[in-house]
Amino acid sequence: MQALIEVILPVFLVIGAGYLAAWKGGFSDSAVDGLMSFTQNFAIPCLLFRAIWTLDVSGGLDLWLLVSFYTGSLTGFTVGLLGGRYLFGRDWQDSVAIGFCCLFANSVMIGLAITERAYGTNALEANYMIVALHSPFCYGIGITAMEIVRAREAGIPNRALPAKVARAMFRNALVIGISLGVVANLSGLALPLPVTDAIDMMIRAALPAALFGMGGVLFRYRPDGDFRIIAYICAVSLLLHPSIAYTLGRVSGLSTEALRSAVLTAAMAPGINTYVFANMYGRARRVAASGVLLATALSVLTTWGWLSLLP
Repeated sequence: MQALIEVILPVFLVIGAGYLAAWKGGFSDSAVDGLMSFTQNFAIPCLLFRAIWTLDVSGGLDLWLLVSFYTGSLTGFTVGLLGGRYLFGRDWQDSVAIGFCCLFANSVMIGLAITERAYGTNALEANYMIVALHSPFCYGIGITAMEIVRAREAGIPNRALPAKVARAMFRNALVIGISLGVVANLSGLALPLPVTDAIDMMIRAALPAALFGMGGVLFRYRPDGDFRIIAYICAVSLLLHPSIAYTLGRVSGLSTEALRSAVLTAAMAPGINTYVFANMYGRARRVAASGVLLATALSVLTTWGWLSLLP
């Protein structure tokens, strides 16, 4: 109960405040869009740039950390894709969007906030290792799968796919922020103090503003559509993915800190980027938005359960 009150509820109270503000008319759609544009395109990319730039990689990447988390991610995408097609009878493009909902956990806005509140700022290093690959990995899989499906339906040759996938990937601000952070880290870049102070000011605004804006987005896209698919997305995201991460982490002997980061990040609800992806292709938008809303609400309890299970 202490974890629920001290760790989880403050995060979801900020989301709830944004939801309430939108519901009562004090947070217009244009204001929500503006705040989310600021966080997604500027503040969070700054956070990711700073985190990856200063990440200590001298000891190498913890491969089992990445295997534990991303095996669950890939399994979630596969289960979502095939479930959308064969269990619920959706066409392949809708099924890719449903698979993306089961793939893309909210690793930044909620994952970082929950881990920091539970275990402190120093516990975030493993989170940042996961986050460094998260957007490139997820968008790479989602965009590639969708473009393959669309190309086959339109009769477009496969040789045109790599360029289309690369263009879509490197228009994404999160991927750009991560890529710049990797370049800065590997090159040993040093920035003047006023520049780093300015970046830090942006970073301090990133998570609370993103959580508040997320509440406004969730109000806009209230549950609608096929509730069986939405329940399926919630089960894969909140139960299957963290179960795989937990099992592989235990079997591989991950450190306590790495296990916590892998499981908690895997246990997060689908992120807003799942709706962004669905909207980008015009497929399964209501299902994606409703999945984000209901899974985020349910994750209050499931995250509490995972926190109780973790050492």
